[in-house]
Amino acid sequence: MTPTLQLALLRHGPTAWNRSRRIQGLTDEPLDEAGRAHLESWRLPEHWVARPWVTSPLRRCRETAAILARTHRREGPIAVEPRLIEMSHGEWEGERLADLRARLGEGMTALEDRGLDYRAPGGESPREVQQRLRPWLQEIAAAGSDRLAIAHRGIMRALYAMAVGWDMTGKPPVKLRDDCLQLFVLASGGQPHVERLNVSLIHSAEPGTTRP
Repeated sequence: MTPTLQLALLRHGPTAWNRSRRIQGLTDEPLDEAGRAHLESWRLPEHWVARPWVTSPLRRCRETAAILARTHRREGPIAVEPRLIEMSHGEWEGERLADLRARLGEGMTALEDRGLDYRAPGGESPREVQQRLRPWLQEIAAAGSDRLAIAHRGIMRALYAMAVGWDMTGKPPVKLRDDCLQLFVLASGGQPHVERLNVSLIHSAEPGTTRP
């Protein structure tokens, strides 16, 4: 029997733009001081401490990976994977979604209703994100080792949509929460399937619990 290959996804810690609800995209914002302190409360399951780690090249992810490596006393390299970079939001980076909806009205509604083909002016669509993720998933599956990836909300949602067949219109079947691992298994060709979602990393949580 072929062993089950696991992929864990983890969103980076908070930034000042997260707190002000600004769209970050490719804007290379660092974690803020409160975000760095918040990561001290995260506790990874031991299985994932010892597995290979990979991170988006953006600072907020690289900082998250470095802090977690320190707090978990993890040694060894952390690979940087360009294909894990956040979805580009083009001209709308730095904007607030609520402001865009108020300003653009029905035009914004129609754009959001495109789901996988939503694209900000000069940006990237979730479908295009999936296209760049597929070869990476195939490579992981071929390598045959579990992987922990520190990435972004847009990356996690695009991969989750691949796993469950969601067209990204309307609300997702399950909301992917912060401070949590999102666990997938990969088929031999790299197709992801959900194993378990929203596994809390907050230290005070009971082992094995899922945040509401």
